[in-house]
Amino acid sequence: MLSKLLFAAVLAVVVFLDHSPAFAGDPVGTYSVAGSNPGGRGRYSGTVTVERTGDTFRVTWDVGSQTYVGTGIGSEKGIAVSYRSGNQTGLAIYGANGSNWEGVWTYTGGREVGGEVWTRR
Repeated sequence: MLSKLLFAAVLAVVVFLDHSPAFAGDPVGTYSVAGSNPGGRGRYSGTVTVERTGDTFRVTWDVGSQTYVGTGIGSEKGIAVSYRSGNQTGLAIYGANGSNWEGVWTYTGGREVGGEVWTRR
């Protein structure tokens, strides 16, 4: 069921992609990040940097001693990101909340999601 929900969420972002110029909700920038691990197994904080790379985005999380690098697609309305750090891979999806972003994420093969908030610096 969870995989169907994540697929539907990603599909919704793709369907509503808007290739217009940058707006206040454009995801490009640097953010403070605060989140919770899937299943509520701990909290974390750090920084996230989003860079435009043509039609896609490069998303880099620095959380503690870990760096996660992802590729995102989306617009000022929403962004979906696949990411990797070492052997860990996963998927995250975010919606704009003013100039900030809120979303959910999971590891590849995960059965639970964590939450995450990006606050623009």
